[in-house]
Amino acid sequence: MAGVVRGTLAARRRREVLLGIAILAFLAVLPLGISNVYLRGLIVLALLYAGLSQAWNILGGYCGQISLGHALYFGIGAYTSTLLFTRLGISPLLGMFAGGLFSGLAAFLVGLPCFRLSGHYYAIATLVIGMMAALLAANWDFINAAEGITISFHGESWADLAFRTAILPFHYVMLAYAALIWLIAWLIEGSRWGFFWRAVKDDVAAARSLGISIYPSKLAAAAISGAATGIGGALYAQYVGFIDPESTLDLSLSVLIALPAVVGGIGTLWGPLLGAAVLIPVQQLSVAWLGSAAGGIDLMVYGALIMALALARPEGLVSFFQARARKEAAGHG
Repeated sequence: MAGVVRGTLAARRRREVLLGIAILAFLAVLPLGISNVYLRGLIVLALLYAGLSQAWNILGGYCGQISLGHALYFGIGAYTSTLLFTRLGISPLLGMFAGGLFSGLAAFLVGLPCFRLSGHYYAIATLVIGMMAALLAANWDFINAAEGITISFHGESWADLAFRTAILPFHYVMLAYAALIWLIAWLIEGSRWGFFWRAVKDDVAAARSLGISIYPSKLAAAAISGAATGIGGALYAQYVGFIDPESTLDLSLSVLIALPAVVGGIGTLWGPLLGAAVLIPVQQLSVAWLGSAAGGIDLMVYGALIMALALARPEGLVSFFQARARKEAAGHG
């Protein structure tokens, strides 16, 4: 019986990899057939948030620790990479990993006291810490406070991730980022840590009775999630060429990072990708079409869509495909 279960699991994971490769190939050629620069930009942002939401999903989905402060790790990654580049001349290719390291360390340090809280108090604690960090950054002269930092452009360069005249290179940069975080999540799903985290999410007392170290498990999940988010923040800084506390540390960013996973399917491998593919274009298009015409209407449209999706599919968009797969399996049976 155990052998059958292992075989089924191995077959499912092979199918996931094959599907992932197919989606990666499709996304690699997708922009080649699109000449509209705005649409290409939408795809770039969707890929970025697919990676960011997958990073959030490692902690919030698999481990069950809902964070409302991931903008802190995003901002640390963005500021670390930008400061290293603008003041020391260190390439963002190296700076983004430094940003990921500091973001992972920050997530670990936040978790040290906050993971001792129970229930929803961890989410509230991350919310408060994130708001405090945004307030501090807006008044910290060392990082140019609320004025922000502009990244100077000295020509097209892969070494500096500098592309101002063409958006296509950033498509592949963000695609590589989203694919990397997806791969990390896939590896975690089949690993011992992944089983530990899901056990902690389902029932802390039962997980503890099985000998799982709850506290170290949560800290490991937080560090990985924070580091992955920090790398995304560094890439975003190079993409827009300007950062400030409002664009990298705001509470709304924490919510936007989490929403694709929640809407797509929290704690699933494909949920963040599906959620980002739907929510990010809708969010950007609603701002472009309605934001300037009437303040707040874009948020109403965006919120109405999220509510409709939550009511229709509380388990997320991924449940559409899971239900179809179960029907097909039953039909073959």
